Amino acid sequence: MNTQTAIVTGASSGIGLGLTKALLGNGYNVVANARRVSAAGTLEPSGNLVLIDGDVADPQTAALLTRTAVERFGSVDLVVNNAGIFISKPFTDHTAEDFQNLVATNLTGFFNVTQSAVRQMRTQGSGHVVTITTTLANQPIQGVPGAISILTKGGLNAITRALSIEYAKEGVRVNAVAPGFVDTPMHAPGTHGFLKTLHPIQRLADVSDVVDAVLYLTRAPFITGEVLHVDGGAHAGRW
Repeated sequence: MNTQTAIVTGASSGIGLGLTKALLGNGYNVVANARRVSAAGTLEPSGNLVLIDGDVADPQTAALLTRTAVERFGSVDLVVNNAGIFISKPFTDHTAEDFQNLVATNLTGFFNVTQSAVRQMRTQGSGHVVTITTTLANQPIQGVPGAISILTKGGLNAITRALSIEYAKEGVRVNAVAPGFVDTPMHAPGTHGFLKTLHPIQRLADVSDVVDAVLYLTRAPFITGEVLHVDGGAHAGRW
């Protein structure tokens, strides 16, 4: 079997860093991206790891990710759209800048990276796109206002289903993972006690929980159009 190649965005810390290391450990070549992934010091380039600095909202960055994967390793077999932001504040407190930042990273970034990669996957007749969204898109929580963030993440869930149907006959699968609150640098330690109470299984998700979900989807060739919740049951309803 040929070595597969993955593109991971938001790879310098948190879920993206965990995914990059896990994919390398599972024999993948990886093109890892973040705005300053080279300077972050969390990953070292190697024979099967290339670091690409840049903002996914810039179409030139997305094109470079695909071009580098093909030129360096010969294919794009997996894309993990992990780069994303979440702003929690009341709807009427959001600024125009908040809205623009959320759209740029969560939607424009997804569009740029996925469109470039899927074009390549179609020429190969195979490929897999996995997008990291949020359980809040299906089950908002009163104590965590974030309607504009949910607007963008809910759109990613919807396009996951749409693209899975559009490209199923061409060998391209499209799935999403919707985590609850994950123990990453995004959440200050002082908030962890409260955040644990927002899952029926009352703990934060570990990065490894999300990584395991992505790896499962990569090994499940009959699954496409799925939004896999990794949230301790939060999407099931009120508790």
